[in-house]
Amino acid sequence: MTDSTTDSSGENVSPTQRLSEAGVAIWLDDLSRERLRTGNLAELISTRNIVGVTTNPTIFAAALAEGDAYDDTLAELAGPPNGGDVEAAVERITTDDVRDAADLLRPVYDATSAVDGRVSIEVDPRLARDTAATKAMAVRLWETVDRPNVMIKIPATAEGLPAITSTLAKGISVNVTLIFSIERYREVMDAFLTGLEQAKEAGHDLSVIGSVASFFVSRVDAEVDKRLKAVGTEEALALRGQAAIANARLAYAAYEDVFATDGTGRWAALQAAGAQPQRPLWASTGVKDPSYRDTMYVDELVVSGVVNTMPEKTLEAFADHGIVLADTVTGSGAQAAEVIAAVEAQGISMDEVTAQLEDEGVTKFEVSWDELLATTKAGLDGAGAGAGTR
Repeated sequence: MTDSTTDSSGENVSPTQRLSEAGVAIWLDDLSRERLRTGNLAELISTRNIVGVTTNPTIFAAALAEGDAYDDTLAELAGPPNGGDVEAAVERITTDDVRDAADLLRPVYDATSAVDGRVSIEVDPRLARDTAATKAMAVRLWETVDRPNVMIKIPATAEGLPAITSTLAKGISVNVTLIFSIERYREVMDAFLTGLEQAKEAGHDLSVIGSVASFFVSRVDAEVDKRLKAVGTEEALALRGQAAIANARLAYAAYEDVFATDGTGRWAALQAAGAQPQRPLWASTGVKDPSYRDTMYVDELVVSGVVNTMPEKTLEAFADHGIVLADTVTGSGAQAAEVIAAVEAQGISMDEVTAQLEDEGVTKFEVSWDELLATTKAGLDGAGAGAGTR
């Protein structure tokens, strides 16, 4: 396989470059100190058209569990003044990594007028049902990282919506995560508009307030496919692998409804004041069923003005054999609605599916956070014991 194709001028153009030229911002869904220390992230920015980074508790838990990149920091935090405080150590480790990544991506942020070059850090997922605590932690993370190109990730739970509004109203950029349903996505966009309206009233510069709405993709197919297999009919099985892309395309149609540039409505007033739109971000783009094309959640969701955040495996697969032929989203709403209707005709409720996925998403991140705390505690204990033997 080659990792490039030839354009009309005869020059080799990589698939990731073509995707960027099609208007899709490529973000890496991973971050670790090892990536920063070895220059791997800098290399991906240079060779894979990466213009942003997303993180979550699962990513940090995996990073802490591997290698020795955090040993020096753990040794420092095992002693005074931190004194082995696990919660404080986790916040220090994660904010340090995000700050360093933000510094690395700062030239992208400056070159794109605050659109890209963004790095996300998530509030403690155990606060997903606690509005007040989410608001407080969002502000603390923003102030601790202290970089204009950071985004605070807030789950799109019912309790998270007012926290999203409040955080944006303070001039803080937000990555809204764990969106599965079109109805919840519309509520997220409303929370965004309200937050920017309040930020405008407070005198904040709207042009630097960034926001993305992270719409999860592959997890929808994983759950719907399981239910289709349980139905077991030929008609049901023929629908496997279609619901997630259809759901995402309907989300984009909803985005177009809200962010129409016809000079009227709430968005028009904010746009006139310099605001950036809240871009749709395709998350969970790694294929979970090995029988599916490994780049399908990239190939089938190409449209200008969106973000696709990819785990490295998906990024490298796309760099090797991804195909960008044209916009595969605009105007697809009617066909997408037909797919969802066909799925529901099999007795599968998409409302039930997306509600379940939201609950599971919060729970999975809580489990990862507990793993992160446990790994950090083990590292602190080991560093403290090591110091005591010297």
